[in-house]
Amino acid sequence: MNEHKDYVFLETIIKYLVDHPESVKIERIVDEMGVLLLLDVHPDDMRQVIGREGNTAKAMRTLLRIVGMKSNARVNLKINEPNRPEGEVVRTTEPETTPNHADGYAE
Repeated sequence: MNEHKDYVFLETIIKYLVDHPESVKIERIVDEMGVLLLLDVHPDDMRQVIGREGNTAKAMRTLLRIVGMKSNARVNLKINEPNRPEGEVVRTTEPETTPNHADGYAE
């Protein structure tokens, strides 16, 4: 098991958020730029991980930066796009509403 604080922190949060914790995979890469955490989750769990308008993912990135600061490391999170069967479409955001009139106001 990986004992780095950033890794453990992310793993704990993600496994509480998702419906398929057994599918969570995190890879930790360290280079001259800092620490990169690559996250893979079950395709059905992407909504919970990203959140509405990306707010959950944004909050996790902010918290990971704070965890990294305690270790004098710059920590970034990349959420990998899950593999879906060809032709399957997943909507992760609400559809935009379009106005009915040219002036921008709906009836």
